[in-house]
Amino acid sequence: MSVIAPTGSDRPLLTGGAYDPVQVETTAMDLRVTGRIPEWLDGRYVRNGPNPIGAVDPATFHYFMGDGMVHGVRLRGGRAEWYRNRWVRSADAAKALGEPVPPTSGVSVAANTTVIGHAGATLALVEAGGTCYALTDELETIGSWTFQGTLPGGYTAHPKLDPASGELHAISYRFDQPGFVQYSVVDPRGRARRVVDVPVAGSPLIHDMGLTEGHVVVLDLPIEFDLARAMRAVGVPERMIGPGSKVASKLIGRVPAGGRLADKAASRLRNGDMPYSWSPEHPSRLGVLPREGAGAAVRWFEIAQCFVFHVLGAYDEVDRDGMVTAVVVDGIRYDEVFVNDDRGPEGATTRLTRWRLDLVTGRASETTVDDRQQEFPRIDERLMGRPYRFGYATGLAPDGTGTVDDRILKHDLVSGTTESHSLGEGVEVGELVFVPRAPDAAEDDGVLMGFVHDGATGADRLELLDAASLESVAQVHLPARVPHGFHGNWLPA
Repeated sequence: MSVIAPTGSDRPLLTGGAYDPVQVETTAMDLRVTGRIPEWLDGRYVRNGPNPIGAVDPATFHYFMGDGMVHGVRLRGGRAEWYRNRWVRSADAAKALGEPVPPTSGVSVAANTTVIGHAGATLALVEAGGTCYALTDELETIGSWTFQGTLPGGYTAHPKLDPASGELHAISYRFDQPGFVQYSVVDPRGRARRVVDVPVAGSPLIHDMGLTEGHVVVLDLPIEFDLARAMRAVGVPERMIGPGSKVASKLIGRVPAGGRLADKAASRLRNGDMPYSWSPEHPSRLGVLPREGAGAAVRWFEIAQCFVFHVLGAYDEVDRDGMVTAVVVDGIRYDEVFVNDDRGPEGATTRLTRWRLDLVTGRASETTVDDRQQEFPRIDERLMGRPYRFGYATGLAPDGTGTVDDRILKHDLVSGTTESHSLGEGVEVGELVFVPRAPDAAEDDGVLMGFVHDGATGADRLELLDAASLESVAQVHLPARVPHGFHGNWLPA
């Protein structure tokens, strides 16, 4: 154990159990394994999530906020060589831990949403203009990452890797830049070769995107930057919210957001309130932009009011003559979110939904694929942007609390069937990623991998499941609890 964060008796159990943050960094070698880890697995499973350092205010704390903590397990030769968890040392996180601030630039919010590998780097990512951070293979923070100076203004939590070109596609947004979002393409060397401003309505939260062989899909949906909420979060007196927000709204986008004011705001928001909320007046629409098109070339398709955090996949629909006639998008649909409880997605109803955006008629159609509560959808990412058959998702508790349960859902988009598999009563399943057995393996020939929590014993493990049958292959028993977080990936050696 290397670092214990400062704590106080007033630090709340935010949601209790598997969601409660840990305050210790742990390193453990030669982990105990049940079953047999496939010999062909050689790499690291890494996952990021919010884990506040020290005390936070339960009245304002939002589940999406909190200092980023990356957890990782190294697999090689049928062994689990190590487990590590490390806070991402943003400037504020380093200060909270009493450490020197690593080389950093940009807005110091918590990089707490995902962790990916690209251009030989391990990157902790967040959205809304926050700084990306590069990590070592052992998950120590090196410093901020700006894609070799080509994307200094923050990035996204959900870039999409094109398996053919090796390029990373992203839709990024910032609260202080209303009216447009940024589409970027990063080459395999880690430099942006293309950056395009795409017009949108207001200042929407855009957590994910769709990618096809010829297009990107922009999610312009009704969660918007809430200026009054942000002002409360950074300590503006209530009597000043009304007049202050009118002045500030006129300045946003005209006055640079950097400097001490932005740093102070980011610091106050780091482990607290999220300055975005449901805005029913905001349109619900999906934009289709040609990959090499100008921002103004985006075509908007109106859809029924909803919100989508996560896209399962997307692809171009082609007719007999080879012409693209429609774009198909599959994602997890919320009727609304952050309405009754604005500290998290509790109370929301989800379902896997398909939108078909007809490029000939200009109309969108919507179909429910599976109406069970679910989240964290993933496909075989060798098929990113291409037609796919299988999709995987984590079941959510049917009581509408927004918490994960013991189910794994495997969707067959060709047959239209869904298989539900339970890991056992009391087990809570996090996001699972698919790892193919070999580069040319069949679409579900490989393993699903992710952290799970056993509510009966309080123990956590890295679960490996056969992707075809959903039966257990191996369980890596972890020496520490892994709080439920957000997104993980398999980074091959």
